[in-house]
Amino acid sequence: MAVRKFKPITPGTRHKIIAAYDEITTSTPEKSLLQAKKSSGGRNNTGKMTMRYIGGGHKQRYRLIDFKRAKDGVPATVKTIEYDPNRTARIALICYADGEKSYILAPNGLQVGQTIVSGAGVAPEVGNALPLSEIPLGTVVHAIELYPGQGAAMARSAGTYAQLLAREGKFAIIKLPSGETRMVLVTCRATVGVVSNVDHNLESSGKAGRNRWLGRRPHNRGVVMNPVDHPMGGGEGRQSGGHPRSRTGLLAKGYKTRNPKKTTSKFIISKRKK
Repeated sequence: MAVRKFKPITPGTRHKIIAAYDEITTSTPEKSLLQAKKSSGGRNNTGKMTMRYIGGGHKQRYRLIDFKRAKDGVPATVKTIEYDPNRTARIALICYADGEKSYILAPNGLQVGQTIVSGAGVAPEVGNALPLSEIPLGTVVHAIELYPGQGAAMARSAGTYAQLLAREGKFAIIKLPSGETRMVLVTCRATVGVVSNVDHNLESSGKAGRNRWLGRRPHNRGVVMNPVDHPMGGGEGRQSGGHPRSRTGLLAKGYKTRNPKKTTSKFIISKRKK
């Protein structure tokens, strides 16, 4: 994985840093695994804007990703590594021995022609999905389930990974990308390796238009609004705006928004870093 830094021959390329796309092997997705993706523009079913700063952007089609990896014991060959407009990570098209095709999150280092497999009794190698009970301690994993059979829910973004620290009875202790340490049932599955596109955090759009291609409209800060529009608005001249909060008054930057009565809180051993 690498990034491309451009010469400042135009204002848009002065700060532009994008992925090199070296690992991508095709620009044509698998037609049978595509779905139409409707753009809402931030409007609800009556046409009222309910989410601000959304609209426009390039037309996209959704790639159906197999987050469950439930086809046990059937080896699959990696056919292509592809770009997915719906996520930061790369995806891999795999073809099972029985002819079925599916997309998975591509781990870093996965190569075309490589064979991967999922299920119990599988070697803990990059790209293989197996229960946490069979993964060696200290292994870095991604695409972790929260409930058995639910499908991957954690560590799915580009360059992220979690580490399996210990096992105690029916629970495995894993350290998540946020720094949080929590218990997960050992029957839950995870995929070995780090999610691809590890240099995604180094990318820089370079111009506002590139954000518009992604469907992101200009974002107004609360402090430049009037008091009727935002709790941080108003004041003579430039004001700091007071304690950071949302338009609806919900405190930000330090205020805990997680419900303390949430039933899954008992599985969290140490909270994420501030």
